[in-house]
Amino acid sequence: MVRRTKLLNCEICDKYCVLCNSAVLTPAVLTDHCWAVNEFCAAAFARNGAHHFRGAVTLQIEELEAALIGLPAPRGGARIFGTPQLRPFLASDGCIGSVAAKVLGVQARPVRAILFDKTGANNWSLAWHQDRTICVREWREVEGFGPWTTKGQAPHVAPPAALLARMVTVRVHLDDVPEDNAPLLIAPGSHLLGRIPESEIEDVIERCGTQACLAEAGDVWLYSTLILHASKAALRGMRRRVLQVDYSAETLPGGLEWYGV
Repeated sequence: MVRRTKLLNCEICDKYCVLCNSAVLTPAVLTDHCWAVNEFCAAAFARNGAHHFRGAVTLQIEELEAALIGLPAPRGGARIFGTPQLRPFLASDGCIGSVAAKVLGVQARPVRAILFDKTGANNWSLAWHQDRTICVREWREVEGFGPWTTKGQAPHVAPPAALLARMVTVRVHLDDVPEDNAPLLIAPGSHLLGRIPESEIEDVIERCGTQACLAEAGDVWLYSTLILHASKAALRGMRRRVLQVDYSAETLPGGLEWYGV
């Protein structure tokens, strides 16, 4: 059995870090552990760009699955619009929205949602990249916003990197995601580098290293929206459903409006 002990105060979050079977560690080592346990540390999140909330939606997972029944999940994911049954979960005081609110505050609002459903028959991989676009109601010429694309019949635009850096993304796991079931891979700290040219991605991954975001059904991973990430195809025919929701706490300029969920 793993023995969990409370040791030194973390020098960043000034809370006790929960570690397993550890001797006395330096404060610097303790801060590296903060982002990997449920004791959320905003400063450690700002540095690493990710945090794992174990069991965050376990008690509501059946209700959440019921709310998603009937939604399509094609290869590459389905964008979700006009789903009032999801709003209680996604609100800033809901089981999902409250995770985003830890970083953005009570003004956190869901601005885009995608449902991924990998199976043995519907399997794919995803190369290292950043999420660089937002979903809006209509096309408008606004300085700093562009180019424009259409995804899922909705207009998308690349905003300034600074706006993306102030957003967070929540991934809600409806199935277990062990090492062989296509966990999301991230490059911790890469979100601090702004928009990364494709020619530099490999060098950034080499510098930042990679983290496989393993999860159990009911877990939630919180990321900085700009973080470099990738995903391999699942090695077994297991199902891997993920509800991914982008959050922002600000109003868009120039009459642009978030499309919402």
